Amino acid sequence: MVEAPGWDARRAREIIAEFSGVEGAMLPILHALQGEFGYVAEDATPVIAEALNLSRAEVHGVISFYHDFRHAPAGRHSLKLCRGEACQSMGSEALAQKFLAGRSLGWHETSADGSLTVDPVYCLGLCSSSPAALLDGEPIARLDLASLDEAVDEALAEAQA
Repeated sequence: MVEAPGWDARRAREIIAEFSGVEGAMLPILHALQGEFGYVAEDATPVIAEALNLSRAEVHGVISFYHDFRHAPAGRHSLKLCRGEACQSMGSEALAQKFLAGRSLGWHETSADGSLTVDPVYCLGLCSSSPAALLDGEPIARLDLASLDEAVDEALAEAQA
């Protein structure tokens, strides 16, 4: 198997070994791998399974259950669109679908140029200012399609400047 971009199998094995003795080791291992590489490569699944005496299916199940674990590097910019009830009641679902379609993206996808990754979140605590999002960790609120596009375009342009 070809090693994924930015992935260092040797370093990944070191991280897995470092956390394998911790109680409830799988989540600390996954968080450490994601912290080190920005994602958890598919190659890590059998190594984690062996270290923790689990099946590959069990490891895959945990990775796929938690949406914050990625199988590929994220884009240079991260957009997290809220899908909580308050945001939904203010039109976040339609907003998200229009935004994603306009950028030719789906949930958890990264743009072809690697500039933007879009993920759903299920509450940002900005309910009184919905619909809301986080763009590179910064909250943006009371969104409509024009203001969301403007905020994203501005972030992308700043990165190119």
